[in-house]
Amino acid sequence: MTTVPPPASPAAATPPAAPPPPGRPAPGGRARGGFGLLGPRHARHTLGAEEIDELALPIGDDGVVIGVDAQERPAVLGVNRPTAHDVLLIGGLWTAQVIALRAAATGARVAVETGRPQFWAQLVQALGVGPSGMAVHDVGRVPPQGASAGSPVLVVRDCGMRPPRGRVVSGPWQAVLTLLPYVSPVAPRLIRQARLVGVQRISPDEATQVGRVLGLSPHEVESLPTLADGVTLWCGERDRQYVATRATDAENGLLGPARRMD
Repeated sequence: MTTVPPPASPAAATPPAAPPPPGRPAPGGRARGGFGLLGPRHARHTLGAEEIDELALPIGDDGVVIGVDAQERPAVLGVNRPTAHDVLLIGGLWTAQVIALRAAATGARVAVETGRPQFWAQLVQALGVGPSGMAVHDVGRVPPQGASAGSPVLVVRDCGMRPPRGRVVSGPWQAVLTLLPYVSPVAPRLIRQARLVGVQRISPDEATQVGRVLGLSPHEVESLPTLADGVTLWCGERDRQYVATRATDAENGLLGPARRMD
């Protein structure tokens, strides 16, 4: 009788091929169905509970960095807003020009209304005219700017001690910065109209007048005649902040060192 050998047990079957090592494609470079080739494998990223605070980010207003405060933290002037924003600077041309340069660097168009265009000619040459540029207009001759969220505008009014009422006013995405060299009879009206007021070094009598309108403390009033060049006391509805504006190398090349007098 012929003996038929029993079938091979499962244990004796040929073992399946080992899967490709991590990071290598399947044999023949075939992709896994619907998932693509296997990628490299890395250890999981973990973070201890005591390290979570290190992920914190500072959150505040966005806009133009105009200097540093008393604690050497960046001070930011938010000029690109969806609402009307009027800013008054009682101070020097140098600070107004630094703000204009930095606003243009953020992508805003800058329109300057001035009776002394020769003081702005070098900035226009440096920035050019057009998007993120600067245009200079005679007093009362600023055309509509067509500001929008994609093309914000900063209008700088450098019109002397008694600036006339402007044809172009603040509106959505269009802020207006009025420069007043000294405290004049129109200063109280301009201070009350402005959302933000910056005051640089002024005389003691002027400081008393401005302090009365802004509601400054006696210490703040006494500090105004002693402020250094490039230092501004910025006053909002509730906030008061001393800011020191420091020029970059490029700004120094265009404007020279900080100064209160023009």
